[in-house]
Amino acid sequence: MAGQVELEVNGPEQMEYQGIGIRLVSLVIDSIIFGLIFGALGNILGAGGMQGDMFPWYWGVLYFAIYIAYFTLLEGSKGQTVGKMITKIKVVREDGSPIDMSQAFTRNILRIIDGLFAYLIGAILIWRSDKQQRLGDSVARTVVVKAR
Repeated sequence: MAGQVELEVNGPEQMEYQGIGIRLVSLVIDSIIFGLIFGALGNILGAGGMQGDMFPWYWGVLYFAIYIAYFTLLEGSKGQTVGKMITKIKVVREDGSPIDMSQAFTRNILRIIDGLFAYLIGAILIWRSDKQQRLGDSVARTVVVKAR
């Protein structure tokens, strides 16, 4: 299949690296979920009435912190966000073992770079990588694979 590469790990078990398409679908699902969560939080905390220049800088910082926490906590504990669960993909170490919180944080904080130009940087890196890794994956030594 296009966008998938297989690698033999620990005998007959196979890891199928996941490409741009399914990862994008997963990201869109997570973004919708995150938008609903942050929108509700904003309404509770009173950000709903702010417009344009009245949006304080600290809402941006809070948004970013919660965004990174969402991905880090779910991937670090389960290897999957809600979007990844729905699309049946997960994040693992390059050797196929579960990732830890440190790896989850590293791969997600680097979304700052991977996400530039509407994730074009991350998409190019995934496309050019044998293991279909974006920068965050390469630095954290993680891969996105089909969940089994």
